[in-house]
Amino acid sequence: MKLVRFGKDGREKPGIIDSEGLLRDLSTKVKDIDGKTISSNSLKLIQRVNLKKLNIVKGKPRIGVPISNIGKIVCIGLNYVDHAKEVGAPLPKEPIMFLKPTSSLAGPFDNVMLPQGLLIKSKGSNKVIESKRTDWEVELGIVIGDKAKSVSETKSMQHVAGYTIVNDVSERAYQLDAAAGQWTRGKGCDTFCPVGPYLVTKDEISRPQNLSIWLELNGKKMQDGNTKTMVFNIKQLVSYVSHFMTLYPGDIIATGTPPGVGMGMKPPKYLKKGDNMKLGIDGLGEQQQVVVNWKK
Repeated sequence: MKLVRFGKDGREKPGIIDSEGLLRDLSTKVKDIDGKTISSNSLKLIQRVNLKKLNIVKGKPRIGVPISNIGKIVCIGLNYVDHAKEVGAPLPKEPIMFLKPTSSLAGPFDNVMLPQGLLIKSKGSNKVIESKRTDWEVELGIVIGDKAKSVSETKSMQHVAGYTIVNDVSERAYQLDAAAGQWTRGKGCDTFCPVGPYLVTKDEISRPQNLSIWLELNGKKMQDGNTKTMVFNIKQLVSYVSHFMTLYPGDIIATGTPPGVGMGMKPPKYLKKGDNMKLGIDGLGEQQQVVVNWKK
């Protein structure tokens, strides 16, 4: 199943994509696509729904984040062998984890907003960190369906509802400059986590460790990878993260990005106002965002 949420920001309704690619209104069957809806038992009930009896959504409504009330977004850094090489970093011996706040969430076709800049007040001096190094990172997102706490690798997939696309937008100046590096600071800005367009249930993705994953900037291919080059695979990541924090239904694990980020280019290339990002993963659809300046 491809589950979606459509409508104005904050007023989204649940939907589902039928076999012909049509968006149908699911609100007569469920109130929302949230942690409760995507539990294994609830998904079985949705699978029994006769989609032909659901109303077709007309026009082109806004598509929102496919899961509501997300508790946390756990991200994995340097998790592709070829990406680690391009940025000159050694392969991690265990997953590198950081968090993106839920305030960074955005719909898959919403604008991405460049940060304003940052004034750092420290002992004896003030320093302005300008936002001039905003970068792109297409990632496979794992969506948790059932509570996972200290689960084994052999049983970790039982806790996965499905997959989605995440753009882990990053301001490298915030992430890497000053204070010995602040990954969450550089990755947690508003609109820095577009998710969607769908939550695709795991039964539709038979080989999640062999998915083409790509990103274009202004029509030019920048990232072109495959999930088979992950350092730590999906089973390992769900198990690993669950030993440090309980994963709840609706939580997302963003599994890292393949090579082709702006920071790894020679010379580096970063996002600017008016840029257009288009990204996708086999079987999970596509996203597209326009870059705009910061505003309140």
